[in-house]
Amino acid sequence: MTVTVDFSKGLVPVILQHYVTKQVLMLGFMNEEAFNKTMEENVVTFYSRSKQRLWTKGESSGHTQQVVTIHTDCDNDAILIEVIPNGPTCHTGNQSCFSTKTHFAVQLLEHTIKERSRTNHSKSYTNYLLEQGIEKITKKFGEESFEVVIGAMKNDNKEVINEAADLIYHLFVLLHSLNISFSAIEKVLEQRHHKSNNFKGERDSIENW
Repeated sequence: MTVTVDFSKGLVPVILQHYVTKQVLMLGFMNEEAFNKTMEENVVTFYSRSKQRLWTKGESSGHTQQVVTIHTDCDNDAILIEVIPNGPTCHTGNQSCFSTKTHFAVQLLEHTIKERSRTNHSKSYTNYLLEQGIEKITKKFGEESFEVVIGAMKNDNKEVINEAADLIYHLFVLLHSLNISFSAIEKVLEQRHHKSNNFKGERDSIENW
């Protein structure tokens, strides 16, 4: 990736944002050397004003910040870096320096399932499903779908919520087994959303909502 940053005014502020959840994680500063090191290693390195040296985030704790994308503002004197954090970002043990609340997004399921498949842990239910193959996965997905229907027919909202959570998890396992990214689905949803918003007639087409 090619990114141009203006360091003529000195240190540049850098915001870290979780790539999956979009939660703002922390604010730090970079000089040109720290920026170049970050670009080369794809791990966030700041310039520490207190230590007066380069400081790789997580160099002591191991909670490094893996770079996914880097953006600059309109003046090229502020940086936004989307990262995958390897553990809590804040030194207090919280995920974010700005909040004590753990931020969740459904996309985290995709990341978690990928990590489980890489570890190949024998006690992992995710790995069990993936090892059993598409027939087992689709069967479980179908069962969970039916459980949502049963809950709805009983007008049991609590059951619907719990079963819907199970359904979404099994959907992500199914997508992983087919090597389909959730971003591909988001893209289709976004296209349909725009078509729906732009539709001005009284009759909707099959592609519009």
